[in-house]
Amino acid sequence: MSEAHADILRLDNVRAGYGEALVLNGVSLALKPGTSLALLGRNGVGKTTLINTIVGLTRHRGGSIWLDGRDVTKARPDERARAGVGWVPQERNIFKSLTVDENLTAIMRPGPWDLERLYGMFPRLAERKRNMGNQLSGGEQQMLAIARALATNPRLLLLDEPLEGLAPIIVDELLAALRRIVREEKMSAIMVEQSARKILPLTDEAIILERGAVAYSGTSAELANDTETLARLLGVAEKAHA
Repeated sequence: MSEAHADILRLDNVRAGYGEALVLNGVSLALKPGTSLALLGRNGVGKTTLINTIVGLTRHRGGSIWLDGRDVTKARPDERARAGVGWVPQERNIFKSLTVDENLTAIMRPGPWDLERLYGMFPRLAERKRNMGNQLSGGEQQMLAIARALATNPRLLLLDEPLEGLAPIIVDELLAALRRIVREEKMSAIMVEQSARKILPLTDEAIILERGAVAYSGTSAELANDTETLARLLGVAEKAHA
């Protein structure tokens, strides 16, 4: 129990999936408060399933999940959200018929991430605060999805491929914002990303999944310089410069 209390998130031998299908087969990890984790792997290895399992959207088949010292293995998704899990899914899930302002205030909880701070982090959203969600570009919608998760003032931020399908200039803006969120603001975070090169410089720790299990665990800096592992598990030909 004392070990669990030292971590913002801890998974012990978690097995989970959908219906009868088992996707995660004995995943264990621990994340200290104020640190960030890159969750890497090829397509179909269980990255999104792992995020969904932390959120509470999969069928639990074994193991335990601890959030800030509390056993949330059997907790519902809404209970996990209230306990401090902030989630940015691939689908973004913004309210397209509400303004940017309304999207943020509708779900905002008390804490340091207020409107002023969110608009300071994402100036593009400040310029479009009166625009409806469906009037935003894909990149702006992604910024709004991240701002919405922060507006709940979470203890842990989960981001599922936040850079996918975005223009390079928007990717650069988002990477700069994410760097500030995890490096300067010390937000505990797990980021799923296809590109090791993009995400390893931002994060402290890294794990690589293969066939629903952890195939690699170490620091992001170590992995960025481990060309053999990058090539073998991710198909990356060059070093990721952390």
